[in-house]
Amino acid sequence: MSSVLLRLEGIGKTYPPTVHPGERFRAFWQLLTRGQSTGGTNVLEDISLEVRPGQSMGIIGANGAGKSTLLKIITGVLAPTCGTIERQGSSAALLELGAGFDEEYTGMENLHMNAAFLGLSREQIAENLDDILAFADIGDSIHEPVKHYSSGMVVRLGFAVVASVRPDLLITDEVLAVGDESFQKKCIRWIEDYINRGGTLLMVSHNMYQVQKLCQQAMWLDDGKARAHGDVFDVTQAYLAWHERRDAEEVLSHTPHDNPDLYAARRLQVQGMEQGEPQVAMGEELTIEVEASSPDGREPVVVIGIVRADGTPVYGVGNDFDEVPLERIGERRFKALFVLPDVSLLPGGYAVRGHVLDPEGLRLHDTREMGFTVTGKTREVGLVRLNHAWRHHE
Repeated sequence: MSSVLLRLEGIGKTYPPTVHPGERFRAFWQLLTRGQSTGGTNVLEDISLEVRPGQSMGIIGANGAGKSTLLKIITGVLAPTCGTIERQGSSAALLELGAGFDEEYTGMENLHMNAAFLGLSREQIAENLDDILAFADIGDSIHEPVKHYSSGMVVRLGFAVVASVRPDLLITDEVLAVGDESFQKKCIRWIEDYINRGGTLLMVSHNMYQVQKLCQQAMWLDDGKARAHGDVFDVTQAYLAWHERRDAEEVLSHTPHDNPDLYAARRLQVQGMEQGEPQVAMGEELTIEVEASSPDGREPVVVIGIVRADGTPVYGVGNDFDEVPLERIGERRFKALFVLPDVSLLPGGYAVRGHVLDPEGLRLHDTREMGFTVTGKTREVGLVRLNHAWRHHE
């Protein structure tokens, strides 16, 4: 078998304009005469990826980013407008479970039909039947027409049939978010076992914890384009940081006021990260520099604050709290240099704020803010990493 199970090169998908009857006719005529239509809506553009055996991949992105369209192209439901697809080995999709069931037939009859569609022979179906029924766990209902099933029973049977195939490549979307909690846990355990035995997973999910747990690689789709592609931790953390900032108020910087009677924050800088969006890895040093001006030459108070991108406070301290004077760099200019030698923040999007107060520390005069991202490979959740240990009772 090839070293690549799935390869996409330059995949694009454009839907022709079909809102009005004239547009539909024009698109139909162009397809007949040219083999393609002009105009329309681009939903995917220049998507390239490779999925290798044992190297599972997660597809992430906001709603409307093109994830479902990409899965439909990969599974053959849709044809791409441009680009090429190469597939090797066997594959199976956990998409709309039970969508192919005939409601008039019993669960057992649908089981046999769907297993045959997935490539199992009569002998293989008979050999796996007990395992399929045990996984579905719907009891005697297996002999009743599917139209009498609840949606959860349909999903159980659909997953059980696909699970019996154990393909080289398993493709799934948010199917793991349906069904009751015990069934979801059973699905996760099965997928973990499938991966541990050498299976390869291609999954679409909004659950970053599951993506980090089950995948080694990830692709972030944004408006039909691949915004990031690579190591799962790097891609998911960049996506989460972007998501937090998108939902937060964007107050990254502002022009200082011109009131000469007020203290002002003239500059805020994260040292060593002047180009592009600032990033720092967990455990590395973070240095923040704030320049402040004083209307009367007296030394102001500078407070450094760190917040999550959504505004949740994390930490704050002022130079007067620690009784550390500012560095005077001019008659009415001062500089504060604040160092975190070992960043314990968990990966995600954050912002640092530099507040300038009067010398008494009673009134806030000015603020500057700058966003940054903490990177690192961990599945811990929250804001900070706390030193901890797991122990057994003696």
